[in-house]
Amino acid sequence: MRRRKTLVVCQPCADGRSVELSAGLIDSQSVRTAGTVPVSTRGFDAGKKVKGRKRFIVADTLGLLLAVHVVAASVQDRDGAKRPLLRAHLDHPSIQKVWADQGFSGRLVDWSASILGRELEIVRKAPDQRGFQVQPKRWALSGRSPG
Repeated sequence: MRRRKTLVVCQPCADGRSVELSAGLIDSQSVRTAGTVPVSTRGFDAGKKVKGRKRFIVADTLGLLLAVHVVAASVQDRDGAKRPLLRAHLDHPSIQKVWADQGFSGRLVDWSASILGRELEIVRKAPDQRGFQVQPKRWALSGRSPG
């Protein structure tokens, strides 16, 4: 049996940037679960009308995962985000700014600044926006390219 050698290239290095991460993004997604999933680990997200679980993802600006946390869908974004933000902070201390949508505003911004010493910037949609539109700084997690 022959072994293949794999060349691993650091993506930021290939793009001519520093290896140290300086910014990230956080988002959440509610997903339906099967009826066989224990009630203790699922909930109802009233905003999205979904019964199931919610996953929180922290990624770098390329969309590469830095932290993942799964909770019942009934957990509010600003409450469920603390653990993945802390994990990303501990694993990647060079990150100084994290972008988030409006669901993460409020106490979480102050918590991030005082406890983690990191800026949590809320990316707000335009006042006249109707329907889905890719937001600046957050497109890496939306699965779509900007513009």
